[in-house]
Amino acid sequence: MKLVFATNNTNKLEEVQEMLPKSIQLLGLKDINCFEEIAETETTLEGNSKLKASFITDKFSFDCFADDTGLEVESLNGKPGVYSARFAGEPYSSENNMQKLLKDLQKHQNRKAQFRTVICLHIATQEFLFEGVCKGEILTKKEGTEGFGYDPIFRPEGFSQSFATMSSLEKNRISHRGIAIKKLVDFLKDTYS
Repeated sequence: MKLVFATNNTNKLEEVQEMLPKSIQLLGLKDINCFEEIAETETTLEGNSKLKASFITDKFSFDCFADDTGLEVESLNGKPGVYSARFAGEPYSSENNMQKLLKDLQKHQNRKAQFRTVICLHIATQEFLFEGVCKGEILTKKEGTEGFGYDPIFRPEGFSQSFATMSSLEKNRISHRGIAIKKLVDFLKDTYS
């Protein structure tokens, strides 16, 4: 069985392929000759993951899954949320996003936040959603150099260090994306192996 992951990130593809049963061959967007930028125009993580999965299924006729992730900060009413990647505006930059978030939080005592990932799977003409959440808090300054995005300023609940100080193996075990992917993988193993 072939399944498309709507991503061009080869590291993500390899990581997920290792978790899947051998009966499922994972393909990336390049593998199906999809070089178009899929616009994320929805206002929710669920909406964007559905939009991307639908685009691949409709245009290329493949079973597919897509994900969208946002950082939701309690004292900012859930912002940046679905706009996490472009929070500070253009040009899109993780550094600019982190600096804007730290500035916006200067007057707030409550630094509770959570990362949330939603995966939409389109398979055999059905749609399934899987969610992963990692609760934590926003630090007052950057810590570590690993990872990407907001990792240097996010400390997961129950840990004394930021995501950016953890190995990818450690982070993937507890991260929002890791949790959502595990739910997806468990579903595929139970249903299609």
